[in-house]
Amino acid sequence: MSDIHSTAFRYEAVCTEMGIEMNPYFTLMFDKEKEDAVLLKKKGEFKESMDLYLAGNNKLLTDKRLEDSDAEALYKTLCNNTYVQGLDLRYNNLTNVGAKHIAKLLEDTVTLKHLNLMCNEIESEGAEAIARALNKNESLRVLRLNGNKIGNRGGMCFAQMLQVNKTLEALDLGDTDMTIEAVIALPTVLYRNTTLKALNVNRPLLFSCQEETTVHFAKMLKVNTSLEELHLQKYDMRDFGATRLAENLMENMTFTYLNLSCNRITRDGTKELAKVLKNNTSIKTLDLGFNRLEDDGAMHLAEAIATYNTTLETLVVASNNIGNKGLCALADAMKTNTTLTSIFIWGNNLEEPACIAFASLLETGRLKPENTDVQAYVVDGVTKLCELSNQIRRHYYWAPNYGNDVPSWQPRGKNPRGSDVVIMKNLTVY
Repeated sequence: MSDIHSTAFRYEAVCTEMGIEMNPYFTLMFDKEKEDAVLLKKKGEFKESMDLYLAGNNKLLTDKRLEDSDAEALYKTLCNNTYVQGLDLRYNNLTNVGAKHIAKLLEDTVTLKHLNLMCNEIESEGAEAIARALNKNESLRVLRLNGNKIGNRGGMCFAQMLQVNKTLEALDLGDTDMTIEAVIALPTVLYRNTTLKALNVNRPLLFSCQEETTVHFAKMLKVNTSLEELHLQKYDMRDFGATRLAENLMENMTFTYLNLSCNRITRDGTKELAKVLKNNTSIKTLDLGFNRLEDDGAMHLAEAIATYNTTLETLVVASNNIGNKGLCALADAMKTNTTLTSIFIWGNNLEEPACIAFASLLETGRLKPENTDVQAYVVDGVTKLCELSNQIRRHYYWAPNYGNDVPSWQPRGKNPRGSDVVIMKNLTVY
């Protein structure tokens, strides 16, 4: 099965064999792919693969979420398929039973590269089946399981899997209710794993105040040369943990993305992280949103950006109780720094001096509207800033179906208001 027509025909045969009705969502997505194939053929082009989008939260495409029986039909349809290389099953009703069918698919497939199981109802038993399948799988590159409550047992299974699997490059285990044992096991196995490039372990269930998990990740980052992206959101991390991370990142020249948002880092921890930026390491994105940096922390970052750093491209300091002093320092730093292109500041104390500083950056073109979360406007001669929905990870949980901000993986739908969307000066007008 190397094209959409044979894939759709196989699905119809599987439904007949299982004695179930064809899911209209499957049929709709197959028909859309057929239409795309016809348009490409008219241009003399040929599509060699597809990403099968079956997200359960897209009301423009479906009003019914997939069940375990759909996962079984999917397995039987795709087990010998070479056309489908991506599978998006987010926000459905798949349980451990459905996860076991997906695990069988992972064992049999040789082409599936991307699998999204975000926010289903998979627990530790289903996670164990998927992890075991990945011990044999040699094709999958990206796996997202965030929002499934796989717990400590499931997390340990994935840690064991990372000791064997040599092809997985991105693993998302955020919001999965892992506890301290699994969270420590993951950085431990990454001492030797040389293929994983991105890891998300946001919001574990930790009951210790000694920050052992952060220390383990810090020590791993000192020796690991393959990991490029790490998300440690909602770790209750304090300045001690931030300092340990900073100390061990000093010599890491391959790590590019650090997410420490929604923690309890203050000016002292920020001072240590600023030293990493001064050392001109490879970090391109630093997310410190929803911490406690305040003016002093922002000024430490501004000093590093203005005088030393030439690698940082994106900085997030939203909702950090930063006032005029810190925000103006960051704005001034951007005037001398030419590599920092994106900065997100909404949720701080945006008084008029800070508003004028960032309005000036926007007006001169130093800061592009799409690279920040604020927009300037004037009321009665007073410059103010309003919020834009340009957050750094705005498409993580949800993405629009129409308009100017539809990501490449999201099928584009029609505007329910029946008119085209016109973008004018960063405002959406219907």
